[in-house]
Amino acid sequence: MTPSELRVIANHIRRRDLQAVFEAGAGHIGGEMSVTDILTALYFRVLNIDPAHPDAPDRDRLVLSKGHTACALYVTLAEKGFIPKDEISTFLKPHSRLNGHPNRTKVPGVEANTGPLGHGLPIGVGMAMAAKLDKADWRTFVVTGDGEMQEGSNWEAIMAAAQFNLDNLTLIIDHNRLQQGARLADTNDVAPFAPKLEAFGWAVEEIDGHDMAAISAVLDRGAITPGKPKCIVAHTFKGKGISFMTDDVAWHHKVPSADQYKQAMRELEEAL
Repeated sequence: MTPSELRVIANHIRRRDLQAVFEAGAGHIGGEMSVTDILTALYFRVLNIDPAHPDAPDRDRLVLSKGHTACALYVTLAEKGFIPKDEISTFLKPHSRLNGHPNRTKVPGVEANTGPLGHGLPIGVGMAMAAKLDKADWRTFVVTGDGEMQEGSNWEAIMAAAQFNLDNLTLIIDHNRLQQGARLADTNDVAPFAPKLEAFGWAVEEIDGHDMAAISAVLDRGAITPGKPKCIVAHTFKGKGISFMTDDVAWHHKVPSADQYKQAMRELEEAL
């Protein structure tokens, strides 16, 4: 799939995500907008997956460690065919399986229950280690937020991945520079990430996390560095695609008003 085709899909996912959050009256819209391009490239170009066989042993695994952006994942899974598209309208409703954080026992295509930050990468290390032990060639991808990288469990996992030469593991940091309530730089500034990951023995690349061509190229199997796990530092914007949300920390967990919703939908429509 070409970068332009991926951009169209990503824009559709943003619009459906925005609608779901607005109708539910809750959600993490800012971080969902920042991670959408990454999820789109993964599910529609990179991952070896089959919606008809979500538990196939040879499938690639994707762990969305920043689980509070579950709605973006659900919409992406629906677009890919893992769940019915009309089920998105049940997001956060009573008895819906589309909870505020993803649940692997309820939703096909979800590989791990996430939400408590700092858990996804340790799980991903275990998955990648299992593939190595089985001499299998499936890959594991983990998407974290940059604020989440303040969790010590991530750095323990980073050490372990390098120790065991997990070159079948890719960490993607959604580096939008904002976390709940504040900027990363004003909280516990763990950036820049590249030199730190390199010091731990990882291969690291930095990209524009909204450039589909760059995302696709850096995640290609041919971009693997033998013997080293890989980290992609994806520079993104919270609220990407919506003018009044972009790079505004207030939109970490906020629902647009009716007028804001209409404006946002217009802006995303114009982006097509």
